[in-house]
Amino acid sequence: MMSDQQIIEGCARHERKAQQMLYDRYSRFLLGVCLRYASDKAEAEDILQDSFIKIFFNIDEFTGTGSFTGWLRKVAVNTAITYYHKNLKFRYHLEIEEYVSVETGVASFEDDFFTSDELFKVLNELPAGYRMVFNLYAVEGYHHKEIATMLGIDINTSKSQYSRARAVLREKLGKLRKLKNQYTAGRDQK
Repeated sequence: MMSDQQIIEGCARHERKAQQMLYDRYSRFLLGVCLRYASDKAEAEDILQDSFIKIFFNIDEFTGTGSFTGWLRKVAVNTAITYYHKNLKFRYHLEIEEYVSVETGVASFEDDFFTSDELFKVLNELPAGYRMVFNLYAVEGYHHKEIATMLGIDINTSKSQYSRARAVLREKLGKLRKLKNQYTAGRDQK
């Protein structure tokens, strides 16, 4: 079994075996990253494919400082952002003012249990801009200033989209929690 360093060196020499090993080792991880930014699995797979092309052609840019998985994640996130910008004109857009969410009054969902499929579905229901900002801020840990620069938006737009994404998520998770509680209560009565 090859180490990451051997795989990196092999990929830098454009060796197919090393490229296949890199793909086999990291494709599932990177697909998970891409799924957070895509509207569906097919789109995530397109982003993943573009990410691997960039990784294979630019692997010599990995300097060895920092983690290799962090570098791979950054390539995938940047590819997703590029994909988002490239396809932005083809997406249905909601004006931010038209998308009103209702606060549920629930402070947190820490005590709730949601499956990863339920969370993924709820996140995917967010408008594309909200989902992009939410993922970059809450999941990837970027600051609003960095997000604004990456997406070519105003810093206040980033902040407001994040805030609204949280409100929408809170509303949708609140509804899901109520449905799950009703189902559990109905099942317990039988």
